[in-house]
Amino acid sequence: MNDLLAALSARIGEANVFTATADTAPYEHDWRRKYFGRSMAVVCPASTEEVAAVMRLAHHWRVPVVPQGGNTGMSGGATPDGSGRQLVLSTRRLNRIRRIDTANDTAEVEAGVVLQALQEAAQVAQRLFPLSLAAEGSCTLGGNLATNAGGTAVLRYGNARDLTLGLEVVTPSGEVWSGMRGLRKDNTGYDLKQLYIGSEGTLGIITAAALKLFPLPKARRTALMALSGLVAAVALLEHARGELGAGLTAFEVISARCVPLLARHFPALRWPFAQTAPVTVLLELSDYENDAHARNVLDRVLEHALEAGLAVDGVVGESVAHSRALWALRESLSEAQALEGVHVKHDIALPTSAIPAFVAAAEDSVERFAPGARPAWFGHLGDGNLHFNVLAPMASDPDRFVARQSELNRLVHDQVAAFGGSISAEHGLGQLRRDENVRYKHPLELRMMQAVKEALDPLELLNPGKLLPARESQEALHIP
Repeated sequence: MNDLLAALSARIGEANVFTATADTAPYEHDWRRKYFGRSMAVVCPASTEEVAAVMRLAHHWRVPVVPQGGNTGMSGGATPDGSGRQLVLSTRRLNRIRRIDTANDTAEVEAGVVLQALQEAAQVAQRLFPLSLAAEGSCTLGGNLATNAGGTAVLRYGNARDLTLGLEVVTPSGEVWSGMRGLRKDNTGYDLKQLYIGSEGTLGIITAAALKLFPLPKARRTALMALSGLVAAVALLEHARGELGAGLTAFEVISARCVPLLARHFPALRWPFAQTAPVTVLLELSDYENDAHARNVLDRVLEHALEAGLAVDGVVGESVAHSRALWALRESLSEAQALEGVHVKHDIALPTSAIPAFVAAAEDSVERFAPGARPAWFGHLGDGNLHFNVLAPMASDPDRFVARQSELNRLVHDQVAAFGGSISAEHGLGQLRRDENVRYKHPLELRMMQAVKEALDPLELLNPGKLLPARESQEALHIP
């Protein structure tokens, strides 16, 4: 493949084609260090035209390409395989914010723009870009769109899909589709952008997007409430929606097992309640009147929760710093679980009304499967996304627990399916959930997904083996 590498160097510059092991290594594993691969080279184009040139060359030589943004994904969707035959295409140099249009409330951005950079640019323009997640300081917008990222504000603003008006995409053969129309109404046929959002780089490479912006709220208020259980949390959510309307930006839930992990691994974070309640909820209100109005409305919600017996305690953030401290409790949970040791993650979605019954059934199943295992769940109750993570039993053999991970996954995901849920809410399938998905997707859905893949990427050059099993694996997995 020396001819291909020479052609790539000639087209995008030798300095932007990495082949030395020291240079390629950071791109060949995911950030959790769960998946490791080996690439032929890492290419770093700086424009849509250069991405198209790379894809034309890859198409000519029939070389698979793995698109990669910030490489912060949770499912191994941006890691090459171990063959050494795949190119990794990093979008990091596609990092321009092309335009912010305040009259149209849109931003036109390239795929390599870091999420936090767009948030900050929007704020300078007195606008809000509401997508927010833990990796926002390093994840890129192309990756956010390719995985249909969620985060903490989905309840109010929706997923990445809901924030997208148009895309620019390079096809597997190196053509450029420009659908960068910042229109909220466009009824002229198939909405092609929806095929690429959430496709995990398997159909085309997103190089730019036209995204929605919103007015900046006049005030934000945060409250933390200790509740009697998940049934109370669902009832409080229903009441808060009625009371706060579209102002209810976030409704996060934290299980009791998470609290001691914070105390152990983040002792500087202060848990505000003397007793640990079965469930703690974090609410955020975005108010378009003023701070006093926001405080009064949130106080009413807290008073109702206490009077109705839903909450046993509560606190409202008294300042920006206090609210950030309350959010830090929620945002530190993933790292606290990692520091605690071996745990098995499940990123699931359920109808909100089904979550209390699901958690009761799943916890019972986990206890029977591995006595002493610790389901320490948290997540975005407002949109039905729960991170049902299970920590190994205390003083147990972690290797033995990990060896049974696939059994535990099936046990939890079977319960998810029984309650009408999804085994991947916001992390994507990648390699992690690719084969499991076959068990839970209807065969017709799988055939339709495969038909789209074959129509848009007939040579299977883009991110093969992610989201959908490679063709040679499908018979073994019983895909009709």
